[in-house]
Amino acid sequence: MSSYGPEERALFESEAGPLFAEIVGTGGIAVDDPRIAVGAARRPALELLLELGLLQPDREGTSYQPQDPSAIQSRVVSPLSQEGSRLLEESSQWASAFGQLTQTWRRSPRASDGGPITHLRGNAIGPFLAGLTAECEEEVLTAQPQTGRDPQTLASAALRDVEMLERGCSMRTLYQHSARRSTVTHQYVSAVTERGAEVRTLDEFFNRMLVFDRRVAVIPGDDDLRLAIAIREPSVVAYLVDVFERAWERGRPFTNRDTAMMKDIAVEQRAMTIRMLIEGHSDPASAKRLGVSPRTYAGYVADLKAEWDAQTRFQLGYVMGTKGVSGQEPAPEDD
Repeated sequence: MSSYGPEERALFESEAGPLFAEIVGTGGIAVDDPRIAVGAARRPALELLLELGLLQPDREGTSYQPQDPSAIQSRVVSPLSQEGSRLLEESSQWASAFGQLTQTWRRSPRASDGGPITHLRGNAIGPFLAGLTAECEEEVLTAQPQTGRDPQTLASAALRDVEMLERGCSMRTLYQHSARRSTVTHQYVSAVTERGAEVRTLDEFFNRMLVFDRRVAVIPGDDDLRLAIAIREPSVVAYLVDVFERAWERGRPFTNRDTAMMKDIAVEQRAMTIRMLIEGHSDPASAKRLGVSPRTYAGYVADLKAEWDAQTRFQLGYVMGTKGVSGQEPAPEDD
């Protein structure tokens, strides 16, 4: 079976799928039906269904009969998944090969010619980070303020990071508490912690950062992450490592699902929501700082309005302010 890509999938979703549903509803379609005649608008959809095996001619050859999609799916999806895994593995091998060359370059006198700061834009960021991961020798520290990483990106990162960990490097990662609700993040964390990585979460907003061997730090250069800045100045890198270490000490282990700790996390997120309201931040800014979607943040606010019997957000902020609520109060003791 040939490989299928975005064009075939678009046709499948927009035309072939609805045509298949119609045929299922009627129990079949005559081969001479004018809707699927050569040159008709729905002919390409029919040809795709036939190629996929979702339609088969009956014994007499007078009609096309629908087939069970679950029996067809694996024949289409499995080769794509295998090809995706192969490409991810190949990209990891290429990154490792370039990493060896990069190590040679960074140890040469020419490496310092560009100065301690490198600006990276757009598509140059990913390969640069892959190279740093491949050449990492001892330790990587990462801070990811929002989940916001799609499954494909996380799968690619997992392959690189696992390979790095299996070389004997250590890894510590900080997420916001909201990352605990992401299935793909849980899968990534499971993959790296099995190889010795440590992952913690915080309630507080912090910026994205990666530090390799306490030698190179990479931070965003703008809000939309289309510009990154690589820093090699030892004093600046040491400062950023100190910021990370202070945040790390306050973090809570990602893999700990203890009821008491999960309650503390809920209390911390509630307190930060209160601080966002009192300080007057907009909903999008508040959601971003909490690392949640605007809809989830609106749910947090609705819970607080119900708790304080407030009708509007302004009224809620006013009531909490007059009662001295600041969002800095210690968590209540269990009875």
